[in-house]
Amino acid sequence: MTEPTFPPLLQGQPARGGENPFDRAQALAALGCDSGTVVYNIQADRLRTAVVFAPEVALEDAMAMLPLCAVGFQNALGALAPPEVAVHLVWDGTICVNGARCGHFRAAAATADPAAVPDWLVVGWELPLMQTDAAPGETPDVTALYDEGCAEITPVQLVESWSRHMLAWLNRWEEDGNAPLHSEWTGLLRGVGEPVGQGGYDGTFLGTDERFGMLIRDGSATHLVPMSTLLKGNT
Repeated sequence: MTEPTFPPLLQGQPARGGENPFDRAQALAALGCDSGTVVYNIQADRLRTAVVFAPEVALEDAMAMLPLCAVGFQNALGALAPPEVAVHLVWDGTICVNGARCGHFRAAAATADPAAVPDWLVVGWELPLMQTDAAPGETPDVTALYDEGCAEITPVQLVESWSRHMLAWLNRWEEDGNAPLHSEWTGLLRGVGEPVGQGGYDGTFLGTDERFGMLIRDGSATHLVPMSTLLKGNT
C-alpha cells in the first residue's frame, strides 16, 4: 500500500495491525514527540488518524484544534467527493455524510484543567469506509463512506487532503484567531435550534460561543458547555 505524503511541518507515522492511532499518538506525545506527528491506520473497512499538537495557549483555547481538524476534514472530503455528497459536523465530534453518522472526532490532552497550558493535545478521527455490521439501508442513521457514492476516494487521498486543509486552517487560526474558523465551523454544524442533551443539561441548542462552547437554552436559563468537556475521559 502506498503511504500518504504529508506537507512540511507534518510527519507521518503508520500504525500497524489493529493499533489505534489515537492511543499511539497520546503515547508518543507523552514521550515528547514532535508537534505535527500524524499517526494513521488504513484498513480495508476503516480509516483512523490522529495528530499531535503542542499548544502554547490554555487548554480551553487549545480545544479549537478539535473543530479546526473537523473543518479540515469536511473541506477535504467535500473537495474529493461528488458534488451531491453533503458533509456536516456535529458539536460532539460526530461526522455526518448525507445526513447519517459516519465516523467521529475526539480529543485528549495532557491535562484536563481548562486554564492550564497542556504539554500536548491529540485530535483523532475515525471514518468507516464500508459497513461490516449491517447491510446498507438497514441502519439509515449510520453509514460508511463507500455507501455514499465515494468509493473512488482512496484513504491515502483523504488523509493527504485532510492534512493539507488542516494545516491551512491552522496557519489561518494562528494569524487571525478563532473568528474565521468559528464562522466556517458553525456553518457546517447540524442540530442548531433542535433539542439537545449535553454536559448534564437538556434544552435547545442555540449555537456556540466564541470559544466553540455549546449554548443550551433551558426555559429562561442559558447554559454553556465548554468544548473541553469533550476530552477523552471527561464525557
